[in-house]
Amino acid sequence: MLEIFLHLIVTSGLLLVVAYLVSGIQVDSWGAAFIGAIMLGIVNALIYPIAKFLAFPLTVLTLGLFLLVVNALMLQLAAAFTPGVKVEGCGAALVGAILLAILNTGVSMLTGL
Repeated sequence: MLEIFLHLIVTSGLLLVVAYLVSGIQVDSWGAAFIGAIMLGIVNALIYPIAKFLAFPLTVLTLGLFLLVVNALMLQLAAAFTPGVKVEGCGAALVGAILLAILNTGVSMLTGL
């Protein structure tokens, strides 16, 4: 349980970093980032597997690159349900999703979370 809470805190911080670096993404506060991290976890747990399954033919045709688009859509969907988090446009969502994935992977490698 503590590990999940720590992962949410880290993801909240990474959302704030991504919002600082990507001009089309706006996060109003730590609270909004924390709720955004929760929503991102829910969206990734419930909707991502379905979207990934439906996108499988395009994923195969693009040698896996279409999963970046699916990740961007999940970020936009999570932001749509989170007050205080805004993602404006597909380009910002794509760059934000890639950056969030890279940062999350880096933090996971360093901390083991």
